[in-house]
Amino acid sequence: MMLSDVMEDYLKVIYHLQGERDGRIRTSEIAEYLDVTSPTVTSMIDKLEERGLVDREKYKGVELTPEGETVALEVVRHHRLLESYLTEQLDYDWSEVHEEADRLEHHISEKFERRLVEALGDPEVDPHGDPIPNEQLEPPEASQSRQLTEFSEGDTVVVERISDRDSEVLRYLSERGIDPGVTLRIDEVAPFGMITARPKDRDAEVSLPENVAADVHVHDAV
Repeated sequence: MMLSDVMEDYLKVIYHLQGERDGRIRTSEIAEYLDVTSPTVTSMIDKLEERGLVDREKYKGVELTPEGETVALEVVRHHRLLESYLTEQLDYDWSEVHEEADRLEHHISEKFERRLVEALGDPEVDPHGDPIPNEQLEPPEASQSRQLTEFSEGDTVVVERISDRDSEVLRYLSERGIDPGVTLRIDEVAPFGMITARPKDRDAEVSLPENVAADVHVHDAV
């Protein structure tokens, strides 16, 4: 089945949104994620439904069919392998690989994918901490991590992954030492949502607005 880059992008977005919460995904959520109009989304959903890639229920939204999920997982696998290769082999900063991978993910062959896996040693996660779907395109196990905004003053946590949706947020966090694997101590949670944390082995505190902190997924430090 030949799909356009845009069709694959829509399937990937629905996959990501389904991973953030249970239930069907509304047209307005997809439109907001992609920064397009709702009629544009509706038109594309019509095409995806005709191909059996999404299941739509009136007034409730859409979800991926098993075939649609397989396509999405393959695109996600390509994307995250490319991010890993750009970071490890071409010296890209992990905060700048998302957009490059977005451009390349639709155009690599299965042979090239295998070469990436060999060169990287078959990694399980990408530079942002997101799990890479395996060769069988099985959905990764659900993470037990939570958003940084769910923790309290005095908690010590470890960064598991960081959402790669916004490259400016990634650069901001990277410049301040907030990377996957880093231990953070939460020094203050302000009433208006600002979270102040200190990365381990750094003297400087980092103040994060609530919307930025929500992109940082962490688990309790052991």
